[in-house]
Amino acid sequence: MTGLLQPVLDLAADGLFAAFIVFLRVGAAMAALPAFGEQSLPQRVRLAMAIAFTAVVYPAVALEVQPVVAAGGLIAPYLLTEPLAGLAFGLVLRLFVLVLQMAGAIAAQATSLSQLFAGSGAEPQAAMGHLLTVGGLALAVMAGLHVRLAEALILSYQALPAGVFPAAADILGWGLGNVARAFALAFSLAAPFVIASLIYNVALGVINRAMPQLMVAFVGAPALTAGGLVLLALALPSGLVLWHAQFQVFLAAPFDVPP
Repeated sequence: MTGLLQPVLDLAADGLFAAFIVFLRVGAAMAALPAFGEQSLPQRVRLAMAIAFTAVVYPAVALEVQPVVAAGGLIAPYLLTEPLAGLAFGLVLRLFVLVLQMAGAIAAQATSLSQLFAGSGAEPQAAMGHLLTVGGLALAVMAGLHVRLAEALILSYQALPAGVFPAAADILGWGLGNVARAFALAFSLAAPFVIASLIYNVALGVINRAMPQLMVAFVGAPALTAGGLVLLALALPSGLVLWHAQFQVFLAAPFDVPP
């Protein structure tokens, strides 16, 4: 009986070994993925999601991983290459969350609302940034973020093969291009607040020069705060739509180097 079961046991052992290699990449990416890798989520929940994503990704990449298992390769190289590949992918995706936080910080600073902090996150940030982050993540999840992330993780095995260290020049160009795109997108989202604040402060300066006796600080500060809140209500929907469109463009080709 043991002899009859031995081939089945060997096959199960090879399958578990291959699934563990996939889990190394998925688990490292899960530490930084938007929505699924937030620090506010319990670690057990993130671990369960990493296992669930591994179960989804493994059947699609079995052909890329099984030859390595069949060749009897050592696991030591995969303990380095797979977490690095997953972490690089997760960190680039995390940039889109940082875009919302940076845009919120710029907008809050421009409208004198940076002193209002939201304390429900893992780290303190301006209330505008917290609102943008929660709204953007909710929009992405409602649009099927889990499906797109699974597709991107499967595509990662073509751009970053299992067991192969990625070329430093390729990772550098890919990373710097996405960082530059993130800063450009963050400023684009905050541009209405910066422009409105500039126009308002210039006008306030002209009024102060024309009427020195008027206490512009008492008149201008409340008006700037109220104007910032009104502008937030008007610009937030279109800003989130723009962010989500850029996020979808990235997920359609996550490993292309931005121009």
